[in-house]
Amino acid sequence: MQINANPLLQEMQSLRGEIAPSSRSNMGSGISPNLIQQVNNTSGSDFGQLLSQAVGHVSGLQQSSSSLATRLDMGDSTVTLSDTVIAREKSGVAFEATVQVRNKLVEAYKEIMSMPV
Repeated sequence: MQINANPLLQEMQSLRGEIAPSSRSNMGSGISPNLIQQVNNTSGSDFGQLLSQAVGHVSGLQQSSSSLATRLDMGDSTVTLSDTVIAREKSGVAFEATVQVRNKLVEAYKEIMSMPV
């Protein structure tokens, strides 16, 4: 797989042009302060820690969903069907996103391993 930088650069420039002018007046680069703070917070973390936190978050969502479903089945009046369905969908989407990230990592690993040295 070859990556051509020209279309990628053009896409990035077009996205930069779509940023609201009000955010440009706050900072010269056009990037919101919250985004910079978020990136700065993760810059010192190592990839393994970030991946572990993400998997932990997905696991927590699945446990919460399961707990809500069990409580609903047992007749807990504080749990509604809509809360249970929303929690189940959140955990499903988070799990699918995690699987897609894993697939991309495996694909990248295979590609790197097949490169000639």
